[in-house]
Amino acid sequence: MEGYRILKHNWTIPSAWDIDVYRKQCTFGYETARKVVTTMEPSAVRETVKQAGLRGRGGAGFPAGVKWGFVPKNASKPTYLINNADEGEPGTFKDRYIMERDPHQMIEGMIIAGFALQAPQAYIYIRGELGLAARRVQNAIDQAYAAGFLGKGIFGTGYSLEMTVHRGAGAYVCGEETGLISSIEGKKGNPRLKPPFPAVVGAFGAPSIVNNTETLTSIPYILEHGVEAYRTFGTEKSPGTKLFTVSGHVEKPGVYELPLGFPLKKLLYDVCGGIRGGHKLKAVIPGGSSAPVLTADEAERANLDYESLMEVGSMLGSGGVIVMDDTTDMVWALKNLTHFYAHESCGQCTPCREGTRWLDDIVTRFYENRATEEDFDRLLDICDSMSGTTICALSDAAVFPVKSFITKFRDEFEKHTVHGTGG
Repeated sequence: MEGYRILKHNWTIPSAWDIDVYRKQCTFGYETARKVVTTMEPSAVRETVKQAGLRGRGGAGFPAGVKWGFVPKNASKPTYLINNADEGEPGTFKDRYIMERDPHQMIEGMIIAGFALQAPQAYIYIRGELGLAARRVQNAIDQAYAAGFLGKGIFGTGYSLEMTVHRGAGAYVCGEETGLISSIEGKKGNPRLKPPFPAVVGAFGAPSIVNNTETLTSIPYILEHGVEAYRTFGTEKSPGTKLFTVSGHVEKPGVYELPLGFPLKKLLYDVCGGIRGGHKLKAVIPGGSSAPVLTADEAERANLDYESLMEVGSMLGSGGVIVMDDTTDMVWALKNLTHFYAHESCGQCTPCREGTRWLDDIVTRFYENRATEEDFDRLLDICDSMSGTTICALSDAAVFPVKSFITKFRDEFEKHTVHGTGG
């Protein structure tokens, strides 16, 4: 049904994580990286990625080529490339699949990106729970070193690139790029104030570019087939394809590669086989747990790209599509989300440290039928105090689901007050 294979092309090939299979049977096979490193100028690679319009796939959607351009010219320190594989957003599991099934395409993309930035060192920061992914990636790196594709003078040129796996320890906040950098440096993974941005002052005080795993894995296609070929997919402002991880109440959950701009309704009913067991659609979170929830009506008229989802009041985020049918207790669903954010706050900023706990406590009161009508205003007041007042976006990530759930499904929450039918 998908028919779009920029990212998933090699997933069905047995043992694609082995370099011999990757080189002989898979797309790219390190030949794209070889061609780039031996025949192109770094500036030309940067411009190609910029013209392709590749946007960051970690959630923010910032253009990758533009981000690369923020590295200061003639910097006194080397530039580091960092692959953010700390995939911790609930509902999102695309990067895990990339690393487990096709780590060499990701590494090939990193070689191209590293060359474009003239970075001597690259890091892959992998979420601690992703054990198989980390083993597959480390094995792929070892094989790439043995083949001469990493290390000193790769592909027989004067460019050298070292690559290191750094395991996280399960902290959601380390998915934020400055928290990730702190962790790589051996410090507590607390986010930092910006500016300065990592492209200017990042890891070890040096310019650092942090890109998502999916972003880097898209690069070989762009350099092999060109800007126009990549832009045949997606929309003008959101070009290319994206991996969508669909979980919840559909007949066929999984990881799907689709062009940006694809109708969400078509994903749910045509690609995923419809709502499970003949039930009706109730709600969809389209971009991972931090994206505002959509009602069934909103979801069925939304398209999966950055601009379209903003128009219906949500976000594309990481592409984690969480589907809820008409049997879902929305109070229970929100309770799960508020508990997660309260647990994952690093505690550095008071509005987040205290606010996430308050949100979880009040939503728990609703779940236990102990809430009052005043608790609606309390929730919204706490949300307003948390929004835009912290170093990183975790506080806002906790606020978005709360505001959207209680606004769009208020009748269900009212039933859970002491005067409601649930009390």
